[in-house]
Amino acid sequence: MLAVAVRAFVALIISTGFAGAVHAQSYPSRLVRFVVPFPAGGGVDLIIRAAAQELSSKWGTPVIVENRAGAGGTVGTEAVFRAAPDGYTLLATVNQTITTAPYLFKSLQYDPSKLTPITLMVQSDNFVLAHPAVPANSLRELVDLVKKQPKKWNYGSFGRGSQPQLLFEYLNSKEDLDLLHIPYNGISPLLIAMITGEVSFTTGSAGVAGEFIRTGKLKALAIAGAKRSPQFPDVPTTEEAGFGYLQSSIWYAAFAPPGTPAEIVDRVGGDLRAILRRPEFVEQQIASKGLEVIASTPEELATVVQKDTASLKTMIDAAGVQAE
Repeated sequence: MLAVAVRAFVALIISTGFAGAVHAQSYPSRLVRFVVPFPAGGGVDLIIRAAAQELSSKWGTPVIVENRAGAGGTVGTEAVFRAAPDGYTLLATVNQTITTAPYLFKSLQYDPSKLTPITLMVQSDNFVLAHPAVPANSLRELVDLVKKQPKKWNYGSFGRGSQPQLLFEYLNSKEDLDLLHIPYNGISPLLIAMITGEVSFTTGSAGVAGEFIRTGKLKALAIAGAKRSPQFPDVPTTEEAGFGYLQSSIWYAAFAPPGTPAEIVDRVGGDLRAILRRPEFVEQQIASKGLEVIASTPEELATVVQKDTASLKTMIDAAGVQAE
């Protein structure tokens, strides 16, 4: 009778935690896939592709990147949300699919809060940008200009609910302005419109707009973050400019499907953080793109998601952007 009880107990242990530990010890034993929910060539795509090569060498198994774009990044994110929680399908994405998507899509088929956080890889604060012909060289001058010449000025975004729209509609709301919104189908068309003067204002990170700022094709009025940019130390923060309520940043993070075992999350996160912090990787893949290494713990990423989701809801409500 005792032997039967012992066997039952051992079977229970194996089928639960012990089995998970054994699985994690053997992980990964086959191809690992990072899904990027945007087209190839974007910031998060480039970072995770470089990291995937190093993970593949370290693990001795293929690590690939699959681009599954569509519906503002929600198609690929949903695919990972519904994937098996075994560590072989992971997500590398930007903050909009996690923090703003719940407010913008009524039929969203995933709950971002249930994704398993792995690490916040990198981040970059956004600049408030103007075409060089615009007679405003600061945020205060922008506001004064738009008030003096109502209905003349506009701003561009790369789509409904994107960061430029949220920031400028929040500015419209707080300062009683009437900047006109002109949406474009992606960052590249938006930048072309900015450089040609088709639109007057937008936002963008150093990685996206840095070269245009350096060459005078765009001018940075402020940076919407807590500190000045190392690349452009003369550009004041929005707080210094008197508009501290304007905060806008982009971050890239890795997630796993809901219910992924902690042992697998620790393995992926630990190795990914080590790669992100390696000086050569920082120099070649991160700093050169105007990004800042974060390499957070899962708990730190969860805190950022919770905080940003709450603050962005305030901006979305003020901007009057409705879910569709």
